[in-house]
Amino acid sequence: MNVVVLRGTLLRASERRLLTSGSVLLQLDLSTPTPAGVATVPVVWFDPPVSAEFDLGVEVAVLGEVRRRFFRVGGVTQSRTEVIATSVVRCSNRRAVTRILAAAVEACSAV
Repeated sequence: MNVVVLRGTLLRASERRLLTSGSVLLQLDLSTPTPAGVATVPVVWFDPPVSAEFDLGVEVAVLGEVRRRFFRVGGVTQSRTEVIATSVVRCSNRRAVTRILAAAVEACSAV
């Protein structure tokens, strides 16, 4: 099982990219508190709704899964660990946050 729920603040405005496959990718960088300090977490969301745009400093909740992807740059294989989002909502929208938390609990219960 691979379920992630994050709450954090955007370090920069979301960035929308059109991929060669025709899919749309929304990139987010979250800052989230940890017991050791603050962690920066890269988040990507494939084919988000058109209305999904987030500004710098907005607090969001993310539901998704952790993935490590490998790619080649300059003949060298590199990797990146990121969260692949299935939902991203503003924390100010309490109902939406409640919905993604319920979805996370349901995913954990389905095992």
